[in-house]
Amino acid sequence: MTATPGPTPTIVLVGHGMVGQRFLEALAERGLTATHRVVVLCEEPRPAYDRVQLTSYFSGRTAEDLSVTDLAFIEEHGIELHIGDPAETVDREARRVTARSGLAVDYDVLVLATGSYPFVPPVPNKDAAGCFVYRTIEDLLAIEEYAKSRATVGAVVGGGLLGLEAAGALKGLGLTTHIVEFAPRLMPVQVDDGGGSALLRTIENMGLAVHTGTGTQEIVVGRDGAVTGMKLSDGSELATDMVVFSAGVRPRDQLARASGLEVGERGGIAVDEQCRTLTDPHVFAIGECALAADGRVYGLVAPGYEQAQTAAATIAADEASFTGADLSTKLKLLGVDVASFGDAHGATADCLDVVYSDSRAGLYKKLVIGSDGTLLGGILVGDAEAYGTLKAFTGSVPPVSPESLVLPAGAGAPAQLGPSALPDEAVICSCHNVTKGTIRNAVTEHSCTTVPEVKKCTKAGTGCGSCVKVLGQLVNAELEAGGIEVDKGLCGCFSQTREELYEIVHALRVTSHRDLLDRHGREEVRGGDGCEICKPTVGSIIASLAPTIGASGYVLDGEQAALQDTNDHFLANLQKNGSYSVVPRIPGGEIAPEKLIVIGEIARDFGLYTKITGGQRIDMFGARVEQLPVIWARLVDAGFESGHAYGKSLRTVKSCVGQTWCRYGVQDSVRMAIDLELRYRGLRSPHKLKSAVSGCQRECAEAQSKDFGVIATVGGWNLYVGGNGGATPRHADLLAQDLSDAELVRLIDRFLMFYIRTADRLERTSTWLDRIPGGLDHVRDVVVHDSLGICDELESLMSAHVAYYRDEWAETINDPEKLSRFVSFVNAPDTPDPVVGFVPERDQMKPDLPLLNIGMRPAQSKEAALEGSAQR
Repeated sequence: MTATPGPTPTIVLVGHGMVGQRFLEALAERGLTATHRVVVLCEEPRPAYDRVQLTSYFSGRTAEDLSVTDLAFIEEHGIELHIGDPAETVDREARRVTARSGLAVDYDVLVLATGSYPFVPPVPNKDAAGCFVYRTIEDLLAIEEYAKSRATVGAVVGGGLLGLEAAGALKGLGLTTHIVEFAPRLMPVQVDDGGGSALLRTIENMGLAVHTGTGTQEIVVGRDGAVTGMKLSDGSELATDMVVFSAGVRPRDQLARASGLEVGERGGIAVDEQCRTLTDPHVFAIGECALAADGRVYGLVAPGYEQAQTAAATIAADEASFTGADLSTKLKLLGVDVASFGDAHGATADCLDVVYSDSRAGLYKKLVIGSDGTLLGGILVGDAEAYGTLKAFTGSVPPVSPESLVLPAGAGAPAQLGPSALPDEAVICSCHNVTKGTIRNAVTEHSCTTVPEVKKCTKAGTGCGSCVKVLGQLVNAELEAGGIEVDKGLCGCFSQTREELYEIVHALRVTSHRDLLDRHGREEVRGGDGCEICKPTVGSIIASLAPTIGASGYVLDGEQAALQDTNDHFLANLQKNGSYSVVPRIPGGEIAPEKLIVIGEIARDFGLYTKITGGQRIDMFGARVEQLPVIWARLVDAGFESGHAYGKSLRTVKSCVGQTWCRYGVQDSVRMAIDLELRYRGLRSPHKLKSAVSGCQRECAEAQSKDFGVIATVGGWNLYVGGNGGATPRHADLLAQDLSDAELVRLIDRFLMFYIRTADRLERTSTWLDRIPGGLDHVRDVVVHDSLGICDELESLMSAHVAYYRDEWAETINDPEKLSRFVSFVNAPDTPDPVVGFVPERDQMKPDLPLLNIGMRPAQSKEAALEGSAQR
């Protein structure tokens, strides 16, 4: 069928990805959707979605969560969106596009946003069963299905951005994962050798195998035609059940080639600075399919957005040009922050490098500085907290020394540079090219008072999201500069901060969230139920103060149970497959043979996967909700207690073997670790707490990466605080040295209670120490020198906790009312529902780990299942 051209000019967009959607928004902003007919031909079976966040699909996000398309916007602007109906031919002479369905649309302007396709090396058997690419949601669904049914080992070809994303996906599916990269380092485009080495160590520590400096020569297949391995260019062979090709992308320019449009020698539709094709003034190309006027094909979303804006402006007869783009990137790959910006590799003549490297913590920071002091670029691995500020200062001379920009907090660095020091012309959001001046103007001229309002007004922070933190700091700074009070309340229910709520609960002996909300909440929410932010926060405050305010410290008592999240609700960690973990406490990692036998028998009897952790515990995974009380009854009877792996509380106090066994040990680290773990077990806090005790300066227990760590000396103990081995690693700072046992315990008591008293919600000790005014010096003044006169109170609070402690699981299994919550299904409290099957995971590395497989049994109809449920 053919649409008859009317008087209304028609714009046809071929492709509906992130760049295509941005083009539609740019048309609407210029009023072109009101004066033009807009038709979109989309190949994929769904509207535009966030391809940058594709891997998060395996973390529970749905296709709807990833969508960047507001269908109300499409309807409001009368856009004709054809899903699953790609353009197949373009007749440029007749100005007509024909889709697969036969739909033919005559156009006045044609915009090609066909994106790119994955590059697959021309190796033998590349199309065998078990070979995949990593580009679309459909690719992910196919990988997931194959991994569940046929694979235990997977290999990714390519160690760049997409390759590491794909490796993270395979790891998340439970596969033993290999990464094969032809270049001598991972992410060769974004990072240098130093950054690649830091990234390599961190990724290998996660259990992934990395093979750099070698290529794929052949995919090995079995008799059934499925993948069984790979032959590499270094002569080695790799056994694998699945291969995911993620070795880069190529411009998808086939439709343009077929219609006679000029393309580059290495691909890409050739366009001018207005994104108009060099061959036909009625045809534009934007995004990854376009070869820009500077001779580059840009594979990032931010340049694509700029091209979309340029094309829309040109169509509207406005002046606009695309002459190049910022290639800065900030990503979290396999949980590791990686960023690069500006002249990251130091190509500028006479430039200098300022480097900070900590191989043990997986940190690498490099700044490239010009001979005149100008910040030219940089690379950040392991900690990209300063990315937004550093990128905005690129091209100018920062007002502080380069060294202060890379040194971590607590390492002798001067005060860190904040976004308020940036000039107005500094670009804060590179995705939408939004400057600091534009953000300030949104606050001062457009009366925006919150980050969401500024986002809506300027589009800053609506792309990759890496600038959101800086955006929030700028909004607050501008409001305060204008004399407007910034709402620093905990949430929409409370105008007070967490610290202020702690003081209210403590002083007034408030024992319930409802009472606190009704008496001190915002007026409009009094009498309500609170929200998902304040309920667990207040629940934690009440639990930590329970002995002194007369409240129950047991988290499943009365109202407290309704305040907890899923983990605390069942006193166990919810795992990705719907099962739960069982983690008994093993203080200091010391355990008797009889207790080891009990753990082994339980794991065998319930088919649990067991793992000896880095915190010197034995975790058991795969338990169903209704099994938890039965398992814990046996553990409690054997003398175990809760390890609190589920709570925002003390997890473990790790130790080396100390002077009893080690010839280098100078103190009994095992005894001290046990004493500390038993003292602080069950201590509820703003975030989880980890500790360690090393018996000598060799630091085998890694105490300096813990919230509080202890290292033995010949003169006693050195106490370190504020360390963190998580997503943003930070070395702990020395608080005091050569302490006796009693002095050590007293200072830890004070430190922990001061942290619990003053920290924000979900704030680790490392972040708290960096944020609190005065930092380490202030904390030392308070807890060592008692500058505020509160140390007696802090010690008293800790003593009350120690005296009051009760094991949560021991109390639970002896209370029938509390046990009633441990059911998988309310209509089948004793056994799993027959519609739900628990099947062992097909991973030889993890035998007998049950997966929650919700679906209809083949032999059972829906009606039969409902009938069975009704009978129960």
